[in-house]
Amino acid sequence: MPKRSSIKRPRDTNQLAKLIVDMATGEAPPDTVTDEGKNPAAVALGRLGGQKGGAARAKALSAAERKKIAQRAAKARWGKKKR
Repeated sequence: MPKRSSIKRPRDTNQLAKLIVDMATGEAPPDTVTDEGKNPAAVALGRLGGQKGGAARAKALSAAERKKIAQRAAKARWGKKKR
């Protein structure tokens, strides 16, 4: 099943209506993705960099630095005052 963010529906009302009719009549698959204007090579390259990023950063940080970052994140997440 594709992620929600990967399914792009047309923003134009008429195009969306046509897509819905096509899906209802079976002319278009329900998981139709319209990636107009996107370069597939650029998309693949961006995804590749995203997969490497977190692991490379974790490898570069020391245990103390990771702990400090985690504590700061927990404080930001849970340290908010309730009104």
